[in-house]
Amino acid sequence: MKNLLILHGAIGSKDQFELLKHQLVKKYNVHSINFSGHGGEVFKSKFNIAQFAEDVLNYLNSKNIESIDVFGYSMGGYVALYLAKNAPKRINKIITLGTKFNWSPEIAQQEIKMLDAEKIEDKIPAFAELLKSRHTPNNWKEVLAKTAEMMLEMGQNNPLTINDYKTIQHQVKIGLADQDEMVTLEETMAVANAIPNALFYQLHNSKHPIEKVDMQQLTHEIMDFIN
Repeated sequence: MKNLLILHGAIGSKDQFELLKHQLVKKYNVHSINFSGHGGEVFKSKFNIAQFAEDVLNYLNSKNIESIDVFGYSMGGYVALYLAKNAPKRINKIITLGTKFNWSPEIAQQEIKMLDAEKIEDKIPAFAELLKSRHTPNNWKEVLAKTAEMMLEMGQNNPLTINDYKTIQHQVKIGLADQDEMVTLEETMAVANAIPNALFYQLHNSKHPIEKVDMQQLTHEIMDFIN
């Protein structure tokens, strides 16, 4: 059986993918990790894409896995492509969903508005509770603050440029939900067109949050591509 690694998104954790994992274990040895600072994992000195890529390599080394296929959701897809660029031999095929590629100071400012812990506590207390339990024993507010800092840094200096994508030789499948309000079709297609061996796919009747994705359709897209 092939090894397949699932990578979660910003302010997320591997626990969000239990349903997907359940579908995929019939065909693959499914692995999933929490990036440092997420899902209760200890914070490292850095909290950025390069560190999360290192988290993946540390995991692969700990399991003696030479290279692996990856499904990366949102930020997880960005980390997978960062690894394809910077540690190409460790990554095989990559399938992404809902990854934000286009970063500028203006976009970063827009994105971090959604990471205001006080507003979340006030307006969506159930989500605040979810984040609290997801990241315990870490402080969920610190996870949000560090994520906002990271996004502002990405706005100033995007770790992957269009020219970087042009150098990635892996087979890649770039996906977007048809009702995603966070990621544009334009930025998604720009990256899909830049990567020499990339395909594009769209999930129907789905939104950006993984909980609002058609899981059956997603499972089919992953299996179809990895096989």
